[in-house]
Amino acid sequence: MAPEDAWYKSSYSGGSGNSCVEIADVTATRGVIGVRDSKKPDGPALQFSPDGWSSFIGLVRSGEVDFGTV
Repeated sequence: MAPEDAWYKSSYSGGSGNSCVEIADVTATRGVIGVRDSKKPDGPALQFSPDGWSSFIGLVRSGEVDFGTV
């Protein structure tokens, strides 16, 4: 989906090891934002359009959605 050096860990990922999210902004080359579990870098990654990502982040920030801790 994206080269390894394009991925970075979210500043909201906890240090306890159970909520590690990585983001890859590859809009310039692929037109998408990638999201994956940093504990499983070879696993599946979600892909968002830039507008979809902005909408998702807006909902999370507003508190309209709350995923809690898994």
